[in-house]
Amino acid sequence: MNTKVAVIGVGSMGKNHARVYWEIPSAELVGVADTNESTASAIATRYGTKAYSDFRKMLDEQKPDAVTICVPTSKHLEIALEVAQRGIHLLVEKPIAFNIEEGKKIIAAAKKENVKLMVGHIERFNPAVIALKQHLANHELGHVFQVNVNREGPLPTRINDVGVVIDLAVHDLDIIRYVTQAEITRIYAETECGIHSKFEDLMSGLVRLSDGTVGNLLINWITPTKIREFFVTGECGMFKVDYLTQDLYFYENALLNGSQWETLGLLRGVHEGSMTRYHVDKKEPLRSEQESFLAAVRDEAPLVVTGQDGLRALELAQAIVTSGQEHRIISMD
Repeated sequence: MNTKVAVIGVGSMGKNHARVYWEIPSAELVGVADTNESTASAIATRYGTKAYSDFRKMLDEQKPDAVTICVPTSKHLEIALEVAQRGIHLLVEKPIAFNIEEGKKIIAAAKKENVKLMVGHIERFNPAVIALKQHLANHELGHVFQVNVNREGPLPTRINDVGVVIDLAVHDLDIIRYVTQAEITRIYAETECGIHSKFEDLMSGLVRLSDGTVGNLLINWITPTKIREFFVTGECGMFKVDYLTQDLYFYENALLNGSQWETLGLLRGVHEGSMTRYHVDKKEPLRSEQESFLAAVRDEAPLVVTGQDGLRALELAQAIVTSGQEHRIISMD
């Protein structure tokens, strides 16, 4: 039997959730809800389902097994509680909530009602990120010294309730934890408001991980072209992920020639070696995310991104915002 699914909020991201559910053979898209009736009707017509302006009516009439919540972040708590109270599994678009306390309430509600809660940190399902994580787990880079993140681009018109840190930096804060399997313990950031009147649109941050790795993050909404890159530098060279093209590159430290890093190597420095572009099977991350969520709903696999993962990413992002506002280092221990 197919899993009955619905989507609440079918704007710029939600319409893609509806499309992918419609494409998955094991899912039955039983409804979409949006406060904009014309938007809901257009998406429902496109995918042969029912449209609702009241999400509660949709939940009560259609009784889906699982729901994706794609509304503005400030509305996550209200809707998530309504979904959980009906015993419906939920996939909440990142960030998990508008603030930490609301995130904790969503997690508590899901636990109380015994429903699966997954947070839509979609970059975990990027094939290049998955490949990078495996290479690092195999210790192919040796000791890791540094991670660098460039997530830059123009201001999106879809965002008006959070700044660039909560909207974008949460992606990479989560990926840093995911691929290194280390926790971020210390944060310092500088932020600037150049376009928004209330929220930051530029962030330059520095983090320290529990294993000693140093991380640098450049995140903004002021660059006229989209850049999505993630670098990991270690003893044996450097990995580069291009999130947009789903490509993974390795730049060899030729000094080692396959040997272990030694004191002499440290003294001699690093030499440029060959570059390898790994073969990565490309796949739409959203399709992988939703298939993973449905597998967890059917008790076929564990959740890849738990509520606690989403909460930790939000905690880190809010610490960055605070650091930028107060110009101080924040310990996450």
